[in-house]
Amino acid sequence: MIALIVEQRCNACNLCVEVCPANVFEKAQVGPPTIARQIDCTTCFMCELYCRQDALYVAPDCESPTQVDAEAVLASGQLGRYRRDSGWDEWRGLYPNEQYLMERVFRRARAGDAADERPFPPVADPARAG
Repeated sequence: MIALIVEQRCNACNLCVEVCPANVFEKAQVGPPTIARQIDCTTCFMCELYCRQDALYVAPDCESPTQVDAEAVLASGQLGRYRRDSGWDEWRGLYPNEQYLMERVFRRARAGDAADERPFPPVADPARAG
């Protein structure tokens, strides 16, 4: 479950807010987003995957909130480990990587968002087939 946003690392890009399928985060008027609905976190690690600043720590316990010491997490080298170990950025900019298609599934549509300008293939509706 999401346990920590390291404010000094966060650039307030709000990607975590946009990709979270459980709507756990809230955008702040100024600065980093907040963990507004921690108990709703499904421990899917999408926020950590998208955080290029390595500012998020998702604790592996998906059943209950985990108290963590920010300094200990910083010192542990765990920040961003899931993204690095998954190979999430391995092919970015070089080859199409199907895991990046998930960005269009999880990001909330926003008017004027450059990412939303990319064409998204239509999904066939089985109810309308034939």
